[in-house]
Amino acid sequence: MFTLVVGGAASGKSEYAESLVLLSPHRPRYYIATMEPFDGEGLARVEKHRRMRADKQFETVERHVNLPDLRLPKRGVALLECVGNLAANELYSPGGAGTVKGAWRAIVMGVQALLLQCEDLVVVSNEVFTGGMDYAEGTKDYMRVVAGVNHALAQYADQVCEVVCGLPQYYKGAAG
Repeated sequence: MFTLVVGGAASGKSEYAESLVLLSPHRPRYYIATMEPFDGEGLARVEKHRRMRADKQFETVERHVNLPDLRLPKRGVALLECVGNLAANELYSPGGAGTVKGAWRAIVMGVQALLLQCEDLVVVSNEVFTGGMDYAEGTKDYMRVVAGVNHALAQYADQVCEVVCGLPQYYKGAAG
């Protein structure tokens, strides 16, 4: 089962996506963390989240760029958190793709590769294009990648839902 969960900032999308993984009967549970920490605050946040997930029997896998090359040790259930971080990393990190097309391709191909390695996959992504209209070109590139990836993943996801105020609204498939 492949579920795409989208939502705005602080919408509850991550918590909802995690709950879907916890409902899966498959093991092991992988948390594919994409946030690239750049300072002590980022490192502290990563460590805090890692401790929170340990009690839920997640194995954390750090992956900031080049998702297609990720190999999970065993089939199980995975939570990819999140497309927004991957888009920024692929566009702007030194090891990333560096272009809109390259970033889009790396993320979509990476999710396709994960689908072959998992019984269940839940992907978290940001909802974009509702926060304003006048953006710098670099921000527009980021938004193009996220929106394009969301569109591509929604085409072959079994379930697609948007979380608003902690409430999931399914557009494809139904809540299991």
